[in-house]
Amino acid sequence: MVDVPASTRIPRGYPLLIAVAIAVAGLCYSSWVLEFVLPIDTDPVNSFLSELDAEGKPYREVFATADKLVGLLLIPAAIGGLLVFRRRRLTTVGWVALACFGASTIADAMLPLRDCDPAVSACGGGLFPQLHQPHALTSTLAVTSIAVAAFAFSAAAYRYHRWWILREFGVVVLVVGSAATIWMLVADNLSGSYALGIAQRIQVGSMSLWLLALAAAVLVEAREWTS
Repeated sequence: MVDVPASTRIPRGYPLLIAVAIAVAGLCYSSWVLEFVLPIDTDPVNSFLSELDAEGKPYREVFATADKLVGLLLIPAAIGGLLVFRRRRLTTVGWVALACFGASTIADAMLPLRDCDPAVSACGGGLFPQLHQPHALTSTLAVTSIAVAAFAFSAAAYRYHRWWILREFGVVVLVVGSAATIWMLVADNLSGSYALGIAQRIQVGSMSLWLLALAAAVLVEAREWTS
């Protein structure tokens, strides 16, 4: 069978649409910065971002809508990535994980954090608090999915010698996000306050930056393959 050149397999407009969708999703996922603009009484050092769109919060719809847009943009973008770009094992894992991340953010918005008294055992705690707070489960799935996507695309960038933006800038962002995640996991099991709110904001901010890096990589990769 004759291998059809990549330039004939990738219509020029499709990668642009995929890149724009991913970039806009990255910007929407950084909607938490509005907490510094809107009249919201939050403590960024110690509060979690899930509290911004918790049940009963005044600007819940703003943040929930942004999360839904993330999912509605990333799911078709990931499917488009699978159909448009050459399929390889690591990039396939990356696109599928990206779609899972999009679905998880939609679920995150539809299952907001509930007001809960920590003294009540049914509210959470124990080994599996996710069983008591569905929002904790969807948030865990979202973070896990984008972590898998980031690691898969980074590994693909090195193994296949492509996606150079992810080899350089993307890996730096991935390291910063991973450090913030470790900060949260360790500090959450220690007594005292360790600025978990700052750690989560660094973590989520790195996710948005990585999505922007992926969008740029899609554009560059498409330009190389269609030139």
